Amino acid sequence: MSGRNWALGISGGLIGAITAAFPAMALCPADLPEVMETIAQHPELVRARVGIQIETLDGEAIYSRSGDRFFVPASALKLVTTAAVLMELGPDYRIRTSVLGTVDGSGSATLQVVGRGDPSFDQADLADLARQISNQNVRQIDILYGDDRAFAGAIVNPNWEWEDVQAGYGAPVNALIFEENEIGLSLHPQAVGQPLQVVWDSPSQGAGWTIENATRTVAPGESEFVSVGRDLSRPVLRVAGQLVAESAPEPVSIAEPNPGPAFLDALQTALVEQGIAVQQVGLVPPPSTPDWGELAAVQSPPLAELLIPTNQSSNNLYAEALLKTLAITADAPAEDATVAGIAIALNRLQLLGLDPADVVMVDGSGLARKNLITPAALVDVLQIMARSPQADVFRESLAVAGQSGTLRNRWLDTPVEGQLWGKSGAISRNFSLAGYLQPDRYSPVAFTIFLNNIDAPGRVARSLIDEMVLAIATLESCD
Repeated sequence: MSGRNWALGISGGLIGAITAAFPAMALCPADLPEVMETIAQHPELVRARVGIQIETLDGEAIYSRSGDRFFVPASALKLVTTAAVLMELGPDYRIRTSVLGTVDGSGSATLQVVGRGDPSFDQADLADLARQISNQNVRQIDILYGDDRAFAGAIVNPNWEWEDVQAGYGAPVNALIFEENEIGLSLHPQAVGQPLQVVWDSPSQGAGWTIENATRTVAPGESEFVSVGRDLSRPVLRVAGQLVAESAPEPVSIAEPNPGPAFLDALQTALVEQGIAVQQVGLVPPPSTPDWGELAAVQSPPLAELLIPTNQSSNNLYAEALLKTLAITADAPAEDATVAGIAIALNRLQLLGLDPADVVMVDGSGLARKNLITPAALVDVLQIMARSPQADVFRESLAVAGQSGTLRNRWLDTPVEGQLWGKSGAISRNFSLAGYLQPDRYSPVAFTIFLNNIDAPGRVARSLIDEMVLAIATLESCD
């Protein structure tokens, strides 16, 4: 079928025609622009901005639509962050959390836990540290200091919007990270007409919080929706929405407002469980540490593994922590770890062929609306990584269509399933997808698709992107 016939079918309102008739269709590269333009003219996109860049991995251009213009990338920006971090630090780099201190003959100690921004640090790591300290014959800790200074600057990015910094996905990024700096809870339906019950994942985390509960339990057949937020100046949790009676609880999370103290509180609890009394805790460095040795330490998984939740699950805290880690490894101290990390990231990618003028970064995760990048520049990043010694590590960090991560439920039972490795993004009417696609009858391609300022639900935006990808997947060589 020619590109013209495809275009007529789609413009006639049959936006699912590509999927339905897929096995019989094939496109020459010369036909692809007409098909892509027709999808881009869909009524839902009339007032939106559409940016597309499609190239082979060796740089042969197949199609470009506003490829040199700036777009809001959303979480697709994580491709830039993870590419730079991987090339700068290498796949085996690990982040170390250390406990320094002195122990006297009676088992009394003064300790300092030094955080370096391990985004994966969890309860198991905390228990490991406590066991190691116990094995040093520590029976009492006079003062437990927390050193949270590794990341200079604000722990909350000033470019993030207020509703984002309340949520678990917008958690602050400090050096002493515990359980992704989130407070988990769940909302449980009760009898019809009653408010939902709020249950904290860890009851101790709920201590001191006031709950403003504007929820209700509704009868079967009614819609379900919930929202959770917190006051930015005091411990007030706000929940709203409704769930159907006898339905499953809804897990949600909010950002931990005081992550450093929360880390120390959790470590103190783990130490007490080891039979070690802690007399005093303080999130300040000790007066001096002249001869303090390392008594305990936990290392993160290698960077290659940390990239997987960053890209596959689109974990914002991981992306921001890894970007800030670049500043730690720099020779000169930084005034702001995010700003320094961005400079290092762009410099590294510039050395590999990216034009930094095509990128505006204000964070590492893409959560900020002030981030900008051209479709062509993001394709450049993908091509740089495809040519690099870390090509396999980078690709394996990406979500796979129909199989894993944020793409696990897309393109099921189509030739795209298992043949696309990519990163999606979505914030405030801005949607994106970028990655690698292996058509059955054509060379592998790198592509970027941006839909900005679309006045339509996310499901509509994603379906339009999916149709574009399906069209790319039908490419065949027609020489």
